[in-house]
Amino acid sequence: MIVTIDGPAGAGKSSAAKSLAQRLGFEYLDTGAMYRAVALSGLRAGIDLRSQESLTELLTTFRLEMPTGRVVVNGQDVTGQIRSLEVTAASGPVADSPAVRRRLVAMQRAIAAGRSMVCEGRDQGTIVFPDAACKFFLVAEPVERARRRQREMLARGENVPWEEILRAQEARDRRDALRDLAPMVPAADAIQLDSTHLSPEQIVDRMEQEVRRRMC
Repeated sequence: MIVTIDGPAGAGKSSAAKSLAQRLGFEYLDTGAMYRAVALSGLRAGIDLRSQESLTELLTTFRLEMPTGRVVVNGQDVTGQIRSLEVTAASGPVADSPAVRRRLVAMQRAIAAGRSMVCEGRDQGTIVFPDAACKFFLVAEPVERARRRQREMLARGENVPWEEILRAQEARDRRDALRDLAPMVPAADAIQLDSTHLSPEQIVDRMEQEVRRRMC
């Protein structure tokens, strides 16, 4: 059984997906981390991330492993590095790349084949798993999302002004919603939830109730 959770950054997708997977006894896949891993690799290689030729060449030596709670690229653990603002900004052109998206969508489907999994990202219910048994689209008010993002960064020792985070978030939202390739939109059959005024436990309670209802 595949459960998808899509939505913008800061809506609470990652924590909800991890918790829901644990409650259900499912596996968990963070697909946004996959695009970030490509972006980090491109930054380190010094390539033009808007060049399809350069990205295609980068993918020839790109090896990605995702053991529980970790992201490993070409044998190196990059779990912390992929969450920086620099990588966040660089992930935009990477996500717009047809070559990268083909490669990662194929990887996501291969990873989930024959498994019960909660997959979170921005196009899981629309593009990657259009036949998923249960789909959610999680949102939250922009100001609250930026505050959550700032708390996450402070916990990692990154002190970034809230206003800067909000500006970057707004730009990313526009880019994700308007891009031609796999725009971030709710699937027609997705259940939309607003996490602004709900606790993480309340969000997961609602998701778990719906998934278990469909399992029966």
